[in-house]
Formats: sequence, structure tokens, C-alpha cells
Amino acid sequence: MAPQLAWIGLGNMGRVRHYLLPHLFYPVADNDSQGMCKNLVEKGNLSRPLIISNRTLQRAKDFQSTLPFNKSTIAKTITDAVSDSDIIFTCLGDDAAIKETVSTISEIPNIKGKLFVDCSTVHPDTTNEIAESFAAHAAEFVACPVFGAPAIADAGQLVCVLAGPKESVEKVLPYCKGVMGRANIDFSDQPHAKATLLKINGNTFILNLVETLSEGHVLAEKSGLGSDNLHKFIETMFPGPYTAYSGRMMSGDYHKREQPLFGVDLARKDAKHALDLAEASGARMRDVEVADGHLADVQKHMGSKGDIAGIYGAVRKESGLNFEN
Repeated sequence: MAPQLAWIGLGNMGRVRHYLLPHLFYPVADNDSQGMCKNLVEKGNLSRPLIISNRTLQRAKDFQSTLPFNKSTIAKTITDAVSDSDIIFTCLGDDAAIKETVSTISEIPNIKGKLFVDCSTVHPDTTNEIAESFAAHAAEFVACPVFGAPAIADAGQLVCVLAGPKESVEKVLPYCKGVMGRANIDFSDQPHAKATLLKINGNTFILNLVETLSEGHVLAEKSGLGSDNLHKFIETMFPGPYTAYSGRMMSGDYHKREQPLFGVDLARKDAKHALDLAEASGARMRDVEVADGHLADVQKHMGSKGDIAGIYGAVRKESGLNFEN
């Protein structure tokens, strides 16, 4: 019999959202749940309606209204969602949220044999805690963080990173490449935490990209080169994410939008996880330290509405320019 699937958590990642910059690569995290959920329903070849659970019931109802008729049901509680399912996906905003959810799940009688798949961006230590909790209840677990922007999630073009026992990973693979994602990075039979370790490390590449572009654009403006001329170089030499972020900076998108594409609070969470991992490993990530300092400036200037690309505004301000261009 085909497994019953459930989805817990409808942050930006889980809901359907459409952006003007679908080619941007973001450190996803926690805000692609709806796009992932949508693609499970539409392309996952599910034999039974997907069970959806969210802390805010109205958000779940609003999201369900965007899905094909009779392809999903709403569970009022996490307990209801888990009890009626075989494979349960979770995608939550931070470590505290997933820990709280797993604690609730652990109190449900007889979760033995159920498979839990966590797509949250969390510290590897948190992943280890989750794995131990499920193992103590004889449940299966796969860590499956993803890379890609919300628009990429909507399009089913994420990169899925899977770690855990091969037998468990193989049960999740049919819902990754070709459904929620365009590619898999398969860490079968490797510790669960390897997946989130890669996710946190990988996110620093995007953080550093934004920092480099911000400093380059500010120098271009103050030295007389001009941002337009620098952008011509960027789009010729570094097409893709560099060019897209450069465009966001030049257009002022980094300070004009009502909702961030990748919020400063989540970006700082990821930076702090990376710095913690570096310190624990006897390494140092000076670029991340600098970028995190600028993210702190973005928080002061814009609060939670700040976006990771707001680093540009912070670099402008410390160089004697206005935060907004």
C-alpha cells in the first residue's frame, strides 16, 4: 500500500509565492515549505490526499485553497497529522521550532516505524538531537535540508541534501528530484548531521557573495567607476546569482520590498550556526564575521523587514553614503 504523507509547517518555503527574480539562489531555509508542499501534491503521484498541519489553522486553510481539489486534508493538531501518516515532512523556521515539534511528536503513542523527514535549516547538533529522539522511539529519520529560493521551490527546482540510513533515504528520494527538486546530494548511510552541516556551510557561500558584491558596488560608486560599469563586468564574468544580486542592489530592491526574500533574522541565525561550527572545529570564518556584523546593522536599520541583500545598505552607510540608494 502506498504511504500516507503529511506536511508540518507552512513558512514561506511551504507556501506558494511568486517573485520577480526566479533565478536567484538563496540560502533557503525555512521559507520554501509551501512551494515544496505544492509540488508534493501536484507531482508526487500521491495515492491519498496530503495531510497538512500548521500552527496557524487559517494559514493552512488559505494554502489548501490554492491546491487541486480533494488533493489535501488539514489536520487540526500535529498529533492528528502524525497518527494518520507513514511519512511525515517537517520544515520549520529555526531550531527552537523543530525541537518543540519533535518533543510533541515524541509524546504520541506508537510512532514506531514511521518515517520523519526534516527539511529545516538547523544546527547539526539539533539534527543529532532529532535523530536520537526518533531512534529512541524506533522511528526512522532522514535529514533533508534544501537549497534554493522560494521561487525555485515553487518551480520544483530545489537541491535536496539527504542523509541517514540508506533504506530510509530511498523512501524519500521519489519525492525529491523530479518533484520538489532538480537534483539530489545523497549522503546515504552517512550521519544525519552531515546534511545540515553542508547546508550551513553552503549558506556561507551566498552570504560571502552578497558581502563581496556590496563592497564592490560601494567602491565603484565612491571611486568614480560607477555601479553601471561594475554591473557590466559582473554580468559578463559572473552570470547567475552574482548578476541577480547585483541587480537587486542597483534597483534598490534590498530596501523597497515589504517582505524580505531572505530575512535578516534567519540569515543571522545561519551565520551564527556557521561561526559556532567554525569555533568548535578550530577554524575561523572572517568573511562570515564581517557579513554578520553588517547583518546586525541591517537589523538596526530595518528590523525584521531587512533582507540579506541589505548588507549593501550597511556597507554604504559605513562608507559615508545613505543606507538607501
